[in-house]
Amino acid sequence: MATDWLGSIVSINCGESLGVYQGRVSAVDQVSQTISLTRPFHNGVKCLVPEVTFRAGDITELKILEIPGPGDSRGCGDMQQADMGIPGVGCQVGPSQNGTGKVLKKPISSSAPQNIPRRTDMKNQDIIISPQQQCSKSYMDRHVETLSQSKGFRRRHNSWSSSSRHPNQVTPKKSGLKNGQLKSKDDECFGDDIEEIPDTDFDFEGNLALFDKAAVFEEIETYERRSGTRSRGTPSEKPARYRHDENILESEPIVYRRIVVPQNANKEFCTDSGLVVPSVSYELHKKLLSVAEKHGLTLERRLEMTGVCASQMALSLLGGPNRLNPKNVHQRPTVALLCGPHVKGAQGISCGRHLSNHDVHVILFLPNFVKMLESITNELNLFSKTQGQQVSSVKDLPDTPVDLVINCLDCHENAFLRDQPWYKAVVDWANQNRAPVLSIDPPISEMEQGIDAKWSLALGLPLPLGERAGRVYLCDIGIPQKVFQEVGINYHSPFGCKFVIPLHST
Repeated sequence: MATDWLGSIVSINCGESLGVYQGRVSAVDQVSQTISLTRPFHNGVKCLVPEVTFRAGDITELKILEIPGPGDSRGCGDMQQADMGIPGVGCQVGPSQNGTGKVLKKPISSSAPQNIPRRTDMKNQDIIISPQQQCSKSYMDRHVETLSQSKGFRRRHNSWSSSSRHPNQVTPKKSGLKNGQLKSKDDECFGDDIEEIPDTDFDFEGNLALFDKAAVFEEIETYERRSGTRSRGTPSEKPARYRHDENILESEPIVYRRIVVPQNANKEFCTDSGLVVPSVSYELHKKLLSVAEKHGLTLERRLEMTGVCASQMALSLLGGPNRLNPKNVHQRPTVALLCGPHVKGAQGISCGRHLSNHDVHVILFLPNFVKMLESITNELNLFSKTQGQQVSSVKDLPDTPVDLVINCLDCHENAFLRDQPWYKAVVDWANQNRAPVLSIDPPISEMEQGIDAKWSLALGLPLPLGERAGRVYLCDIGIPQKVFQEVGINYHSPFGCKFVIPLHST
């Protein structure tokens, strides 16, 4: 009778167009040639409708996955009395040759779809097929093989796993504590009904917004203060951070004002480490150089020291090791050196000699004079032994922009040189060349400069330079500390491990 097949779990293949459906048989109508499945799955995905009905002409293949036991009436209900005679599906189940019903062993389904409640009793069940069912033997032989290959479906992480057993295999009842624990674990993991699983996605952002992180950390800190413990992840105090040039351990506190001049400084600077460097007047600066020369720091030594420090700064401005290396011979930098007929010009010539020794193309401008200072003559004699080029006319200077212009035209005393035609012509060329300018020992702010500098290099102690001097740097020309003390300056070297340091306006 049809009631014997109601509640069975079947798989119906409707071809490529409709796909494969699985579900529990809820009704079979032989008159209309239809079969209905409740809580169906379509290609492994749960259908939105609670029941689907199939016509016999749409069914290509039908497989019985699970047959209910004699006392299992779940899903059957009061169904109409009809035989399982659906044309096109397969032959009807019929009696055996000897006229008696066949007894088939139903293998245990290892798993079931989540939308179908799992059966609590996993015992083997005997299925009696009586002769009154009017089934043919061909249908029986086909579905004996189908029952032997019956599979249960269980979805885990949106994937299907299947298992099969031999048709004559009888699954023994598992017993013992270990097997009972495994069964309880299986029921705990896979025993929930699919209806209890929510269809909507989990709202991660909304759930995270419910977590008050500030309140939790405040509670942790309150507990740590009371108990005296300290959490590894949330320290109560921020660790001190040091720069690469700062000492973690300090024996004595840093005194930031370690240079004191006899008179109030018109302008003060500070180094990168915070040390205050006051400016000095030109008279005090001139007196300092005079006392240093009296103790043996001659003009030649000062010129050499100034030339070395100025050339080091110029090499850094030209690109340093990234620009000046043997592999970049095609990028040889060009420097225009503008010098006047005075000591400041001699300092520039010394700088040009060292730059030329470092494979820099130097073009030295020096106007023609009948009589030159001895220091200029000596420096020109050394410069002529290098590959540098000396010119005395503005027309011989490059028409294209150079990499750097070094200005040594201005002097502290000889202000009348500004009125000379050659001075004005050189100033106009420098302003039109558009190259950055480095001034060596520029004059004080009261004296107007013809060329605006981007950098200025002061010697020993800075003068009160104006804004047109650009960024001020300070170089060490080797004046001993006792020479500073002799002129009334309390001096401690601000240079550290360097000979040229930048200064910042306070």
